[in-house]
Amino acid sequence: QVQLVESGGGLVQAGDSLRLSCAATGSAFSSSPAGWFRQVSGKEREYVGSIDWSGGATYYSNAVKGRFTITRENSESMLYLQMNNLKPEDTAVYYCAAKSSGTFLSMQSDAYDYWGQGTQVTVSS
Repeated sequence: QVQLVESGGGLVQAGDSLRLSCAATGSAFSSSPAGWFRQVSGKEREYVGSIDWSGGATYYSNAVKGRFTITRENSESMLYLQMNNLKPEDTAVYYCAAKSSGTFLSMQSDAYDYWGQGTQVTVSS
């Protein structure tokens, strides 16, 4: 079992940077592929990016590629999302997620077994 808790959301202006953190509990996290999703009210949850268990490989959606970076520190059971050059369309609730097995190249939310509660990111223009 893995439990996830996000933090670091807030209100920023367009062009600003923000780093989200996701604290994990449970020994399985260090061997789990993980990812970030976001959701706007009334819309489906959207894939942001994901990282393999070691942190050596990442993949991003076209919407955030080149602006967002996912990293992890398994020794501290932490997952991070560094967001640079934020845009108003990045406004959403951001969720971290982890998988119990399989590839990290999973862009479907139902492929992930563990979820955090979400943290709101609001980008003003």
